[in-house]
Amino acid sequence: MSRLLLCTDLDRTLLPNGSELESEQARKKFDQLIRHPQVALVYVTGRHQKLVEQAIEEYQLPQADYVIADVGSTIYEITGRDWRYLGAWEKLIDSDWQGKSANELHDFFGDICDIQLQEKSKQNTHKLSYYVSLNFNYQKIMSSMKKILKQQSIAANLIWSIDKEANTGLLDVLPASAGKRQAIEFLMQQQGFDYAETVFSGDSGNDICVMSSPIQSVLVANADDVRSEAIKQAQANHQDETLYLAQGNFMGMNGNYCAGILEGVVHYIPKTENWIRGGA
Repeated sequence: MSRLLLCTDLDRTLLPNGSELESEQARKKFDQLIRHPQVALVYVTGRHQKLVEQAIEEYQLPQADYVIADVGSTIYEITGRDWRYLGAWEKLIDSDWQGKSANELHDFFGDICDIQLQEKSKQNTHKLSYYVSLNFNYQKIMSSMKKILKQQSIAANLIWSIDKEANTGLLDVLPASAGKRQAIEFLMQQQGFDYAETVFSGDSGNDICVMSSPIQSVLVANADDVRSEAIKQAQANHQDETLYLAQGNFMGMNGNYCAGILEGVVHYIPKTENWIRGGA
């Protein structure tokens, strides 16, 4: 293995914006890994472009080579400050919705009272997003939505996650061909990376689709709330070997956030430990 496609979620994975403590040297070690010439970095996030740019500036993150944004419904190639939208991805996922827009799909759900449309900035052509109170039965809501979409011959991917800071549920409707896993595999194919050269890290419900796939994945140690579900789905898909649970004690770090990412990368690809230490 001479290359690494490192794909990581942002909030509460790379970004230490949860309640758990971050190891002091973790991000410096992450930066060292990213500086290695054989590493390509991909941010994989529910954020849209402007919020990704804000995170990069606020947390002084290394510049990514690619950004998979909007929960996998958009992909950008990054060169300096230039974000190039990958239209080939949009073309690939477009047919699932039979030419209908997110606004038109929203009209189908008028009788579902327990969903609240998210802000306009969090919607796009192929992403329809709602807030759902944690007091409601989200599985029942999703079942109703799937029934409506089937009646309209719309092939959709419904993704549930929880915003811990806001204490609310997030429900995203994407084309069936879209999502974090599908977008990562699209980039792998486009750039010639195989599964042995790719590692993903995450912490939340919308990351489980990757963690239960053949993509080598890391669940950071601070992600206790989705740990059991991630294990359950990985086992159901016979992908136990491609899910690593960060434990801590790697290089004296605690396994949270960046520390967990690095621990998992070295678990799958041991030679990268030397890269983290600045070696060739």
